[in-house]
Amino acid sequence: MTSATAFAPATVSNVACGFDVLGFALDEPGDEVTATFVPGGGVSIAGIEGDGGRLPREAAKNTAGVAALALLTRVGDPRGVSLTIRKGLPLSSGLGGSAASAAAAVVAVNALIGANLSQDALVQCALEGERLGAGSSHADNIAPSIYGGFVLVRSTSPTDIVTLPVPAGLTAVVIHPDLEIETAKARALLGDTVPLSAAVKQWANLGAFVHALHTANFELLSRSLEDTIAEPRRAPLVPGLALIKRAAADAGALGSSLSGSGPSLFALCRGDETAARVAEAMTAAVKRHIGGEPQTYISRISGQGARVTSTCAS
Repeated sequence: MTSATAFAPATVSNVACGFDVLGFALDEPGDEVTATFVPGGGVSIAGIEGDGGRLPREAAKNTAGVAALALLTRVGDPRGVSLTIRKGLPLSSGLGGSAASAAAAVVAVNALIGANLSQDALVQCALEGERLGAGSSHADNIAPSIYGGFVLVRSTSPTDIVTLPVPAGLTAVVIHPDLEIETAKARALLGDTVPLSAAVKQWANLGAFVHALHTANFELLSRSLEDTIAEPRRAPLVPGLALIKRAAADAGALGSSLSGSGPSLFALCRGDETAARVAEAMTAAVKRHIGGEPQTYISRISGQGARVTSTCAS
């Protein structure tokens, strides 16, 4: 094999009550990375498409490059690998763009060199890229991008990823407004302390939410979709956030919040018909309060994470 291409999906992280520990994968959009053997050693970037020339072409400063190098270092493979990155995710969108590039890169390189690493090991390598892109090492985008489905990140050291059940009919609506928020800057707004009352309420919501997934209790799930920690501090970054969420609720959403650090918003819905109504209402509200032409996605929780899509034999 001389090259391997992998696709990694967009992800919604935090999921309101699960700051830095909950995340789920979408069917689309996503990023694609092709890894190719080249003379020499280390990792290089052959090209990047879809970023408008904004992402670094130096591997040591690129999330996919750092993740790929971490994998080669982990297995002790001295061969040279070049990456071609195709961004299907908008930059600074809150949809796990840096995680998707890192996840696609490690899956492609893993296939190229025949390393057969476990998903946990791939998560650890991809986290090195996420650390560069997000300013910290948290796996609530990386883990669902690699595992697929709905996950809870109990720990990253050691890796302890808990896969959660997805009730039949649970559908996500994601709206990406014509706006950018850098993850590192959004995290800086959170500070280092949380009021005890807010923490207790968040823990209660998280526990109830996980139970609701296991029991397909949509009413409990709806009551649990509340963020008492991150969203209140990040709300000023997204004009009209409360009104957009109200539009989602009025259209039948179980609940909604920021996707990751924003500016994208997600809503969870029961069934495709409700999701279509919610998507229409949220899109209209985003246009009214933020402006521009938002991108709208309706997706079931994808059971597939990052995967090899094609290979080229020598």
